[in-house]
Amino acid sequence: MLAARCAALAGGLRVLTRPWLRGFGALAQARAAGSLGVGHRRPSVGPEPRRRRLGLSAAAVVNSAPRPLQPYLRLMRLDKPIGTWLLYLPCTWSIGLAAEPGCFPDWYMLSLFGTGAVLMRGAGCTINDMWDRDYDKKVIRTANRPIAAGDISTFQSFIFLGGQLTLALGILLCLNYYSIALGAASLLLVITYPLMKRITYWPQLALGLTFNWGALLGWSAIKGSCDPSICLPLYFSGIMWTLIYDTIYAHQDKRDDALIGLKSTALRFQENTKQWLSGFGVAMLGALSLVGVNSGQTAPYYTALAAVGAHLAHQIYTLDIHRPEDCWDKFTSNRTLGLVVLLGIVLGNLWKEKKTDEANKSIDRIEN
Repeated sequence: MLAARCAALAGGLRVLTRPWLRGFGALAQARAAGSLGVGHRRPSVGPEPRRRRLGLSAAAVVNSAPRPLQPYLRLMRLDKPIGTWLLYLPCTWSIGLAAEPGCFPDWYMLSLFGTGAVLMRGAGCTINDMWDRDYDKKVIRTANRPIAAGDISTFQSFIFLGGQLTLALGILLCLNYYSIALGAASLLLVITYPLMKRITYWPQLALGLTFNWGALLGWSAIKGSCDPSICLPLYFSGIMWTLIYDTIYAHQDKRDDALIGLKSTALRFQENTKQWLSGFGVAMLGALSLVGVNSGQTAPYYTALAAVGAHLAHQIYTLDIHRPEDCWDKFTSNRTLGLVVLLGIVLGNLWKEKKTDEANKSIDRIEN
C-alpha cells in the first residue's frame, strides 16, 4: 500500500512539473551562462561547456541537474543541506529514545522522517523566499536566491510549494492518527515563522518552535502518543539549540538587516551574544540531562552530553561575530553536535540491554 501511494504521489509531481519545464525552456537557455548558485553569481566569460564535472557535494549534484530544474532545487536549498540536517536531527533523537531497550532506532521511521525533512525544509524555504522576495534583493548574501533573482516567478513558486506539501502530506499519512494530527498542527508555524523577523527581535525562537516539532512527532510515531516527561524537555532542548545556531547564523546579515528594518536575536544581543548563547547552552544541556533521567538512559548517553557541552563551549568561546565566514563555519558545525547527541542516544539504549542481561545473570546466581 505504501509503495502504491508513493508511486501515485511521484506520478502526480511529474504531472505538475511538466508544464513548468516546457515553460522554462526559453528562460533556461537565456540564463545558461549566468546562474551559478545562491550567493555565487559571477559574470559570464564565454559559453557554458556542455559537459559538467560531477562531484559528490550537494552543490555539485544540483549543478549537474538539468538546467530548468536547478532554480527549484536551489529554492529547496538542496545545494545547502545543513538546514535539512538541523530539521531532521531532533526527529532522530526522538525516534531513538522511543526505541525498545537494547534495540536500534526504527530504520523505516528514520527514512520516512528523512524524506519528510527534505520536503518540509524545501517547503519552508519556498515560503520564506516568497515572503522575503523584496528583502532578499537588498541583502548581498540572498540577492541571487531564485525568486529574488527572477529565475522563478511567485506563481511558479506557489505551484512548486503545493507539490512539496502534497508529497509531505503523503509521508504524514503513513503515520498513526495521533501523529497525523500533531504533524498537521505544525503547518501554522511553518507558514508564519518567516514573518517573525518583521515584528520581533526573537524570530529565532519562532524558528526553534518550528524546527524542533520532530522531537514530539518522532516519539508519537513510534509510541502512538507523546510522553510529556520525555518529549517536552527534548523539545525545549531543541529550541535552545536553535537559538544558539540561528543567532550565530543571523550575525552574517546583521548589517543588512539593520538597514532594511528586519529584526533578529543577533541585533538584540549584539556584543552580549556569547553570554546569551552560554545561557542557552546550559539550558539545553540541563533539558537533555532531564530527558536522560526520565528515559532511564545509561553511561554512553551522558558521555555524549559531556562531548556536546565541550563542543558548545568551544563553539561559543571561539566565535567571532564580526566575521561572517566564521559564523557560517560555527553554524554548520552544529550538524556534528546533533549527531553526537544521536550517537549517545543509540549507544545508551543498546547499553540498557547489557545492563539488563547482567542483572538477570545476578538474579539467576542468587536463585541457584
